[in-house]
Amino acid sequence: MATFRLQGSKVLAVEMTGDAVRAKNGSMVAYDGQMAFKKMSGGGEGIRGMVTRRLTGEQMTMMEVKGQGTCYFADRASEINLVQLHGDKLYVESSNLLCTDGGLRTGTTFTGLRGGASGNGLFTTTVEGTGQAAIMSDGTAVVLRVTPQYPLSVDPGAYIAHQGNLRQDFQSGVTFRTFLGEGGGEAFQIRFEGDGLVYVQPSERNTVGGDV
Repeated sequence: MATFRLQGSKVLAVEMTGDAVRAKNGSMVAYDGQMAFKKMSGGGEGIRGMVTRRLTGEQMTMMEVKGQGTCYFADRASEINLVQLHGDKLYVESSNLLCTDGGLRTGTTFTGLRGGASGNGLFTTTVEGTGQAAIMSDGTAVVLRVTPQYPLSVDPGAYIAHQGNLRQDFQSGVTFRTFLGEGGGEAFQIRFEGDGLVYVQPSERNTVGGDV
């Protein structure tokens, strides 16, 4: 299995000994040794995955990288977080996924109103299996723990990813800025309940709810 490590906070170094990884197309910045690169359609999920992503709008262009040596990945100087999966599932916005172990499975899943509110569509990307994944954020991500005793509410524009046994509820009418008298128009939050982790970035996307 390939070994993931961070070279600083904005570059991912992946050591491979004949292994393969999947990375965001065009994200390779350097490598040593012998590497082969192959663009993958539909996020590397075959024809069915390509069709599904076209229909859902959850576009993801990936490449397979295989070889001997170390390959370095980065994208627009984004901050990078490493996520270890042990047979569980990571839910992540496709634009925030940088790289995964070749043995991990990717797909799409319905997010309902959460995706619509965040402006990212009604579907999101899933990464499942055992291995590592690297996700990106605009600024240093905050990893927040959710427990049955302590649910969490997140601005959909700042949401990146989550993992664990979590349920999502969609809330409207209240935002963090409402309490400061700065809210404008209708706004939304995502409420997470259960047991797991939520990754949040200190920068907000534009959302269909306006300035939230």
